[in-house]
Amino acid sequence: MPSSDAPTRALPTLHEFFSPGGILANSPLPYEYRSGQYEMAKAVERALSERRHLIVEAGTGTGKTLAYLLPALRTGQRVIVSTGTKALQDQLFFRDVPFLETLLGELRVCYMKGRGNYLCRRKLYALRDQPVLSGLSEIDEYQQIAEWERTTETGDRAELSGLPESSALWHKLDARSEACLGSTCPDYRHCFITEMRRRAMESDLIIVNHHLFFADAAVREMAGAAPDAGVLPEAAAVIFDEAHELEEVASNYFGRSLSNVRFEDFARDADVLLRGKEGSTQVHLLTQQLRERARLFFAALPYESDGRHPFSNREEFLESSGDLYLAVTTSLKLLEAELDHLSDTAEAPGLEARAAALRADLTYMLESKAANMVFWLERRGAPTNLNQRVAPRSGPRTTFMQATPIDVSEILNKLVWDQLPTAVLTSATLTVQGGFEHLRKRLGLGDASHGARELVVPSHFRYEKQALLYLPPQMPDPRSPEFLEAAALTIERILRITHGRAFCLFTSYSQMRALYERLLPVLDYPILLHGTAPRKALLEEFRVTPNAVLFGTSSFWQGVDVQGEALSCVIIDRLPFAVPSDPVVQARMKAIEEAGGRAFTEYQVPEAVLTLKQGFGRLIRSLEDRGVLVLLDPRVRTQRYGQTFLQSLPPYRVTQTITDVEAFFSQAEPRN
Repeated sequence: MPSSDAPTRALPTLHEFFSPGGILANSPLPYEYRSGQYEMAKAVERALSERRHLIVEAGTGTGKTLAYLLPALRTGQRVIVSTGTKALQDQLFFRDVPFLETLLGELRVCYMKGRGNYLCRRKLYALRDQPVLSGLSEIDEYQQIAEWERTTETGDRAELSGLPESSALWHKLDARSEACLGSTCPDYRHCFITEMRRRAMESDLIIVNHHLFFADAAVREMAGAAPDAGVLPEAAAVIFDEAHELEEVASNYFGRSLSNVRFEDFARDADVLLRGKEGSTQVHLLTQQLRERARLFFAALPYESDGRHPFSNREEFLESSGDLYLAVTTSLKLLEAELDHLSDTAEAPGLEARAAALRADLTYMLESKAANMVFWLERRGAPTNLNQRVAPRSGPRTTFMQATPIDVSEILNKLVWDQLPTAVLTSATLTVQGGFEHLRKRLGLGDASHGARELVVPSHFRYEKQALLYLPPQMPDPRSPEFLEAAALTIERILRITHGRAFCLFTSYSQMRALYERLLPVLDYPILLHGTAPRKALLEEFRVTPNAVLFGTSSFWQGVDVQGEALSCVIIDRLPFAVPSDPVVQARMKAIEEAGGRAFTEYQVPEAVLTLKQGFGRLIRSLEDRGVLVLLDPRVRTQRYGQTFLQSLPPYRVTQTITDVEAFFSQAEPRN
């Protein structure tokens, strides 16, 4: 479908753009012809023209963003690009698209985030007229936001550089859909969400992230595909970059989630939005009752400690605490009835719908018999001093009741793949031992004979020359008590050879903390610890600090790009198998076993392979980069499944000899 009535400008062919001596070669970009980039661009254009799905693993350095952006623009139809991380979303909109515009002229492109990133003017004005602010910090933040609202064109909180990431006030003012009045809102025409939708309708290319895409798909499904549901317009195709994250993100949004905070937010919004209006006194009494009953209910939920735990004893919980459950549902029914009486008040219908949604989700969590759902609980502590060794047990805690699909393949087939003329899935890490079978099965894309086409584009990098994979000999099993001491000694020796300049990536916070505390007194290099500052700040400090070492866990395994000598070594403590006691992992493994499969080889190993590829992928980010990869886990050598990992990695040169590591760095001593 064309994105607007404006005529489509003729864009260069792929050959004119990508070929040696072509437009890209004559651009200001440092250029080297990449056959893989051109091959991928042709495959994407073919998929778009034939309305077929396509899966592409494009190794780091391929230049995949340009390889799909130009074919998408050449269709003359609206295309959505969905990314896994905000970093890539920013790169596309603020770097890649402006670069293309220098070569192709002005393009119709917009950038969309989740509604929680945008200001709701109605909420802002309600707080101005009837302020309910907590402390001087919220008053200062409110004044800052109110002043910014008068000049901002987008309402995107990213423009508010002085607003803390943890701002509690922003949560009271954002444009989340559950509090939205839609077209009945008095500020609808001046709404930032309305403006974002308008820009999207006028764009050829819409850049979103997976969270927004699947949140939108879930909203449409809940609304029965109503035409005004969701914020994303229809598109001729969707390109999923960082597609290795799709199963996890889709699982979150096609499941259900309910927390004590959601009850508190609803009660607060009802009090603020209806204050001073007819009937508000009775509503306030009922919200107070709801608060008290919800607190008792969530306090009674079974949990042993913070973290994720199966909620497999729902029937027993109802038998012992059913009165608390019924008390909450009764309060919600009373609120729904009272709000229905106030239907002439603009805010009441939206609040009534929220109360009904809370009651429906609560009922589902405790009474649903859905076979494809795993029900679980999560308890999180309030933010604490990140340098503290253990978070205190006292203080506010958030409790979540979760229902997550065990298998999203059929859901994705029905709600995504069958609905899209073309879907392109791409990432640097999609294959296991060179094949897409695992991805196809988990995402419901069928086999190669009748499903999506597939393509593997080798990296442009010369891994056998640029990288060395060191597998230390005689390391103990990572599950043994001796592993920690051996890991500390090995890491210390390697970091002295590399002069720091390393990421040490861990599979758990406890392991990271234990090794950090052992190595901090014996290393002379600056050590940065995940959790002591925002990730972006830690990365920037790492880049500008000579010989720095960064200790990180899961969020540093992907979406991190540090080029040059600052990062010359990546050390990984153990094969990144998912925790088998995690309720979702547990349920998926059980489902595979009950279907006659082998959960370890069919699920745990492939998932760990893709994660390891992501972690090692942090090292070589350009043709000039070189460095050493280290895996401390001996199982990659001693267990049969270790070959699956080694055969799935790029063609690194592999050694078990520490002198090879020393020789590798002696060839290029650091400049410091």
